[in-house]
Amino acid sequence: MNRRTFIKRFFGSMLAFAGVSGGTYYYARDIEPALLEITKETIASKRIPKNFDNFKIVQFSDTHIGFQYTLKQLNQLVQRINRLKPDLIVFTGDLVDRPDEYSWNPRIIDILQQLQAPKGKLWIYGNHDHGGNGTLILDEVMTKAGFTLLLNEHAQVKSGRDKITIAGVDDMSLGKPDIEKALNEVPSDHFTILLSHAPDYADIAKRYPVDVQLSGHSHGGQIRLPLVGSLYTPIYATKYIKGKYPFSGKELVLYVNSGIGTTRVPYRFLCKPEVHCFTLKSADLEKEAEK
Repeated sequence: MNRRTFIKRFFGSMLAFAGVSGGTYYYARDIEPALLEITKETIASKRIPKNFDNFKIVQFSDTHIGFQYTLKQLNQLVQRINRLKPDLIVFTGDLVDRPDEYSWNPRIIDILQQLQAPKGKLWIYGNHDHGGNGTLILDEVMTKAGFTLLLNEHAQVKSGRDKITIAGVDDMSLGKPDIEKALNEVPSDHFTILLSHAPDYADIAKRYPVDVQLSGHSHGGQIRLPLVGSLYTPIYATKYIKGKYPFSGKELVLYVNSGIGTTRVPYRFLCKPEVHCFTLKSADLEKEAEK
């Protein structure tokens, strides 16, 4: 769907529910986009080592800076994330809405540098990061901000003598994702988290030894109507849009983050911006506590 078609459909829907409440437009434009929601999830698995019990991972995604999202708001977001005291921070793509048009300010690096996580900060490309010749710019910015790019590769995170694996694949739309390369030489017994900007990549990931996939891209639908759901989601975010998706008979559980900023139109309705805070739980420790 191109931008013009999307905007026509959006405003047609806006007219429909504007009749229900005259304040809906104002709420969707000025209120809900600022109502950041911290979604807390517990991930329990017998594959999680004991030294990672209560290990905290914070995910944020899709800030789309430059399109109705400012550096002041980014600074506020950083402070909120730091208050969660994460052990590890992951960013799942789309930092700036249009890298080719954005007036790059050194402050963006200074702000992202303030994010604090003792076990590191990891990130992957989103489709907007590749767009407008932004690939190299984003890599430089995020590297200076202390983030490590996972481009079809993985990192091993250590806690004591134990390790888990965080793998990352390139974006499905404008990149070349390669999960086999990303998981190359990952021990089969490692608890493994995959970062993929596109949530629908889970249909590929479920065929591999991946325990959890963290994604963004969909913005949770961004604009959702009662009984209708999301008005529009981008390609590769049409099947898995928002929330938690366990895969029956598979190890994999997918979590789709609703993102921080907005794109195409500067509105959110029934779909608040979101940060995920995951706490790992060792199932072995839980069994010991039950004895």
